[in-house]
Amino acid sequence: MVKGRGVSENPAGRFQNIEVVRDEGEPVVTSLRTEYRSETAKTLITSNDSPDVPFAHSINPYRGCEHGCSYCFARPTHSYLDLSPGLDFETKIICKDNAVELLRQTLAKDSYRCEPVVIGSATDPYQPIEKTRQLTRGLLEVFLAHRHPVCIITKSGLVRRDLDLLAALAGQQLTSVAVSVTTLDNSLKGKLEPRASSGSTRLAAIRELSAAGVPVTVLFAPVIPFINDDELEEVIAQAAEAGAQRAGYVMLRLPWELKELWQGWLDEHYPDRAGRVMSVVRDLHGGRDYQSGWHTRQTGRGQWAALFAQRFEIACRRAGLECYEVPALRTDLFRVPDKPDQLVLW
Repeated sequence: MVKGRGVSENPAGRFQNIEVVRDEGEPVVTSLRTEYRSETAKTLITSNDSPDVPFAHSINPYRGCEHGCSYCFARPTHSYLDLSPGLDFETKIICKDNAVELLRQTLAKDSYRCEPVVIGSATDPYQPIEKTRQLTRGLLEVFLAHRHPVCIITKSGLVRRDLDLLAALAGQQLTSVAVSVTTLDNSLKGKLEPRASSGSTRLAAIRELSAAGVPVTVLFAPVIPFINDDELEEVIAQAAEAGAQRAGYVMLRLPWELKELWQGWLDEHYPDRAGRVMSVVRDLHGGRDYQSGWHTRQTGRGQWAALFAQRFEIACRRAGLECYEVPALRTDLFRVPDKPDQLVLW
């Protein structure tokens, strides 16, 4: 076990030709410092046409995530950098340090069309390095200055730092925030999400955002059979009490290298129930560890999925929450940034 980290291994990514194998007798690494690398991004806004994703455009100012969530479906993206989806993903963080200026340039293009953008669709925009890099805050400042709709997905209490910007955006119907609450059990959180905020801190963030007029959704994600699914009703009830307006959930997803990493985490922390967990996970995905088919990849299929969906619906109805969808945001207020060589007439 590596102290403060979500996984204990650093397997080669699927595109790497060289795999590092520890010599017999070589000391096992028990702690790792986080390394931050600067990147000059060429593009910033990513678009998708997935029919089961409630947004079409997104920004991730960081690659990799120090929160270290053992289940993170974005881990395999580190393979594109010739890094491991394992420990590298949570200890080698790539910062798109030109993100703010690149956003201004993008919004100023003649071809740009204003549509809502989500920050944090893959990696958390409020992971620890955001305290000093402030890339997410800079992006929000640009969106506010040009009255552009933007949404946030996070599991970090650091989002409260930007309450001034989010409240100003919300006042013009230009933002919403989705807060992921995986568990309220700090012991489980320490194993699942070692460097993420506690459940109580996330509820506090929901409370403060809601009080400031920011529309908030609680995401119970991921749903892990026999690990955290028993907390569904409590999470929904407490999030509603804190002021959340909507709720959603996502089943555990295990694409590419994440399958082996997750199995290693289960064997390390819950060997007594690992078999039961994976049996249900495979049932959710048609007999496989994961299937990426639209509409079922996030909710699963089969009897267990149907029963959980029923529980979720009942919990939301009792708490007075609507099912998750990105609230309608305004695009008619958008103001195109001035170009550097543009003449000022008044």
